[in-house]
Amino acid sequence: MDIISQLQEQVNTIAALAFNTFGTLQRDAPPVRLSPNYPEPPAANPTEDSTNVAEQPKQMSAAFVKAAKQFDALVAALPLSDGGEEDQLKRIAELQAENDAVGQELQKQLEAAEKELKQVQELFNQATDNCLNLKKPE
Repeated sequence: MDIISQLQEQVNTIAALAFNTFGTLQRDAPPVRLSPNYPEPPAANPTEDSTNVAEQPKQMSAAFVKAAKQFDALVAALPLSDGGEEDQLKRIAELQAENDAVGQELQKQLEAAEKELKQVQELFNQATDNCLNLKKPE
């Protein structure tokens, strides 16, 4: 897998971790009072999950930091551009010219193939007409 694909995959991983982290934090957050006009929220019953709830943010933040570090390592592995902006623009122009030349060649080949297809179709039609003409009427 090339480095750009790896970067895209890592961004997807970071997004998934963030999504899951925020969702879990919202789901497991203890209730709070929104306003003095509202009654006190019911107290949560301490269960064995409460210790897991306390550890989850630490685990999720560690996974998030690890994914971010992997992303930074991938970015650091990107090749540096040779030369300045002028060299890059020159290279882009060369690649565009090459692309245009290949496109023209493909267009010529397509036209030749379409011409050959028409010839084959005409010959096929002639052959079927000849075969039908050889049959004797009953």
